[in-house]
Amino acid sequence: MSVFNECLVIKKAYYAPQSLLLSVEIKNGSSSNFIDLKAILFQFILFVFFTFQLNGQKLSPLTLPITKNNIIVIAHRGDHTVAPENSLLSIQYAIKDEADYVELDIRTTLDGKLVLMHDATVNRMTNGQGKVAEMSYGSIRSLKLFNKNSLYSDTLTVPTFEEALQLCKDKINIYLDFKDADVKKVNEAIAATNMENQIVVYINTLNQYMEWRKKVPTMPLILSLNTKIKDSAEMVAYLNRVNIDILDGNWNEYNKETIKAALSQGVPVWADMQSVKEDEAYWNKGIELALSGIQTDHPKELIEYLKRVSLLSKSTKLHKPN
Repeated sequence: MSVFNECLVIKKAYYAPQSLLLSVEIKNGSSSNFIDLKAILFQFILFVFFTFQLNGQKLSPLTLPITKNNIIVIAHRGDHTVAPENSLLSIQYAIKDEADYVELDIRTTLDGKLVLMHDATVNRMTNGQGKVAEMSYGSIRSLKLFNKNSLYSDTLTVPTFEEALQLCKDKINIYLDFKDADVKKVNEAIAATNMENQIVVYINTLNQYMEWRKKVPTMPLILSLNTKIKDSAEMVAYLNRVNIDILDGNWNEYNKETIKAALSQGVPVWADMQSVKEDEAYWNKGIELALSGIQTDHPKELIEYLKRVSLLSKSTKLHKPN
């Protein structure tokens, strides 16, 4: 999962006479702008209704999926060091590596089929060209996945979400990066495979957040921090404004104090540490911060290291405390 280039992130909401002022930050890599969103009054009301109770308290804590490891290991797009990202083979390797989660990206074809693809186009990952949303499932399925690190790049095809669910069931949890899909349709696929207790969803937009909270309130949701928080007071204040179940984002956006504060509010931090330069010294930085989870491009090596330093333990059910 990469940091999205542009997204509306709720920071503060308040009512002023004759207008609803919703302070949002537009992240575009170079500037931040704050605007008056009068046009989304109805959506804001829905947001408040599904995010906060009338007394201002957060919604009831959600139980997270069962995990193998004490420090949760998330295989970024599967183990794509040995197979194309988001492929069934990369998922199989993540299972073999004993990762807790496989991070997958979901998109929708022109004819409504749910497929796994990180980019909006198939250009980088296949021998074809075009936008996923403008191509039929049949045309996408006819393409071959490409990965310069893989011996299997000329034989693998773009998988469907349903195929991934079947493969992951009772073997590995799914960290679903919700790129472009219908919440109801995705949840129906999850329910059809009885995978409700093996999924968490990373949200990219305000609308996605509201749709998931409204239609599937039991689904744990993940949000990148996307704002500078330097101490425990700021973290607690942030989490009092934003009802989220898990925090994501780059590991260096956090410090020991903010991570501890998040945990005190029942919100674990699963940070992004994926890098071409991952090694033991690098992972130790996350371990020293007391991250609850690490997303990595090298799940096998990370798990082997955690085993050597005795930081893995038997299965435990992680949950947000009351």
